[in-house]
Amino acid sequence: MGDTTVEEMSFEQAMGELEQVVSQLERGDVPLEQSISLYERGAELKKRCKTKLKEAEEKVAAITFDGDGTPKGTTPVEGL
Repeated sequence: MGDTTVEEMSFEQAMGELEQVVSQLERGDVPLEQSISLYERGAELKKRCKTKLKEAEEKVAAITFDGDGTPKGTTPVEGL
């Protein structure tokens, strides 16, 4: 589908391609072997999206605030 490997994709790229894969599978007009390949690709893309969401969640969780509730920095994710 693209020249970018799944591991190099941003969340948005992986989600966009995943939506295309799901659309093709839902139409049901692809041969069985292609459906299997699409399903495998979709599983990889889903895993990438999940990983990128987890990374974002950890970054948000690491934001620290001062006494006034103003963001003042981050703490290492390992400290969570």
